[in-house]
This record gives sequence, C-alpha cells and structure tokens, in this order.
Amino acid sequence: MMHKTAEEQTEHGQLPAVEADNLTIHFRMRGGDTVKAADDVCFRIRPGETFGIIGESGSGKSTVGRALVGLLNPTSGAIRYQGQDVASMSRKAFRDIRRNYQIIFQDPHAALNPRMTILQSLQEPLTIAGQGTTDERRRIAYEALERSGLPAVIGSRYPHELSGGQKQRVNIARALTVRPQFIVCDEVVAALDVSVRGSILNLFAELQEEYGLTYAFITHDISVVAHISHRVSVMYLGRMVEMGPTGPVTEKPLHPYTHALLSAEPQPLPSELRQDRERVRLSGEIPSPIAPPSGCRFRTRCPAAQTLCGEKTPEMKELLPDHWVACHFATPDGPPDGS
Repeated sequence: MMHKTAEEQTEHGQLPAVEADNLTIHFRMRGGDTVKAADDVCFRIRPGETFGIIGESGSGKSTVGRALVGLLNPTSGAIRYQGQDVASMSRKAFRDIRRNYQIIFQDPHAALNPRMTILQSLQEPLTIAGQGTTDERRRIAYEALERSGLPAVIGSRYPHELSGGQKQRVNIARALTVRPQFIVCDEVVAALDVSVRGSILNLFAELQEEYGLTYAFITHDISVVAHISHRVSVMYLGRMVEMGPTGPVTEKPLHPYTHALLSAEPQPLPSELRQDRERVRLSGEIPSPIAPPSGCRFRTRCPAAQTLCGEKTPEMKELLPDHWVACHFATPDGPPDGS
C-alpha cells in the first residue's frame, strides 16, 4: 500500500503541498444509479513540482482536479493542504486558504464572463477576497497581465475580441492575481492551436520557476506530460494504475494500460529516426463508471488478463524506486506479456 507516516511523507523538512488520501468521489443519478468517478485515489504532490495526471475521457482525472481545489466534496477519503485536512477546517479557515489553490479550465472562452472587460475579470478575485483598494487591484491586474505575456491594452477589451491563446493567458493572469501556491491545470492547452501550445507550456514553466508554483497538470496528451511534468500518474476508470517519475513512466511503463497509451502516441519524427515499437490495440470501449468491472477495472480490455484479475483488485505497489503500479502481474522489467 502507498500509505506512509507523516515523517515518511516529509521530504527535506517539507510536507506535501497537496495530498489525496483514499480520495473517493461518487455521484448519485436521478434514477438511483451511482457514478463511481474516482475510487481510493492516493498521491502526494511535492512543493514546487508539476504532477501530471493522464488518462482517457471518463477516467476521472478532471473530477480529481476539481476536488483538489474544493470545487467538489469527496464522498470519502481526505484532501490535505500542507498536512491540513480540508474537512476539519472551519468555513472561514477554508475560505482564507482557498485562494492559495486555483484552477485553470480547458475552455478559455467559457471561463471568462463575456459581459466583463478583461481588466474587470482580473480584478474580480481580488474584489471577492476583499484585497486591496481599487487602485491596488488595478495595479495587480495589470502586473499579472504583463507577466502572462499580454499588453496593457488588452485590459479594455472583451473576451470575444481575443484569440484562444490570448484568452488562456488571461485565465493564467487571473489565477496569478491572488498569488496562489498550487494551480490545477485542467487540459489547459487542449483547445488551443498546436502553434501556441508550446508558448503556453513554456509560460507555465517560467511562472513555476519565478513564483515557486506547484502544479497538477491534467491532460490526455502524453507528449504534454513528458514536456512539463516531474512525475506522472495514470488513471483508468476512476482508479490510479501507475505513478512515478515522468521519464521511467513514459519510456518504460510497467502497467499494460500505460503501455497501450504510449504505443498509440504518434512520433513526430522522420521515418528513419522513429523508434520501432509495436502498437498495442485495446479491444472494446472503456466500461461505464456506473458498473465498473470487478477486480482490476482494466481487465476487460487487457491483453494479459487472467482469472485473478476479476477476483481481486490490485493494490499499488512500488516495483522500482518511486515507481508504483497497480497490476497483479507487472514486474520491474515491464508489463505482463499478453501473448
């Protein structure tokens, strides 16, 4: 199991910036069914790191991201900010600490009020927090705008007058106005043209170095995770199946699902430079989170599934240093052979 004492969790005298401990989030449907969006998710995000969370649509990664910043309440389990359990905080204490934990959404246009100018949108978080005078809020807003790579003239414009890349920079600037410690980035480049993705990702890296920010970077794009993350976790149907340093996970995965994801990733290289790798084709669609398979949830699509996979849920185990995997038959040499 992944549970460790507080002393073991502390690295270099620091508690994790954010911790999910057996985080479970279920949604009750009108007909009485329950959507199991996340089950027993455990991880710790270290101060100053970028923690990538990847998986297919429906894997539960965005649900976890929203819970990390208090937009969703866990059904069970705990979320801790620097060792403090959110559930044990008073309403006022949580409100005070909440501004340290921000989220940037996938759709940059939907995240902005079309009736507000950009300057008004940037000042809104400061106004709600009761922070500073009107002049101070304007100054902070313009400083955040400039740091996000946009000219001051943008402040007088409305969202529909900006490009997608500019709007996402505005959303980044808005998050910066309250000086957060931790930011959840939920598919922040998925809706952008390929030509502007690199500049946005580089901006995140610059801001992290300048302000010491900690990120949870949610995406379905493995190339994005490899570019920006220090560590990465892989989710499938509400459960975490693999977690470790980005290099080992993306170059030598231990779980068959991660292996399949990587085999499907296109290689933007000339044919003579491409690595020879066999495509792993998964049969069937991802099952419904209302009635997930028993045991290992990946077993219905796994080429190496055996009887045990349907009888027992695999626990996360550390097969290599800081490299965890939830598979009965994975070894340090790689995922089980499905032949």
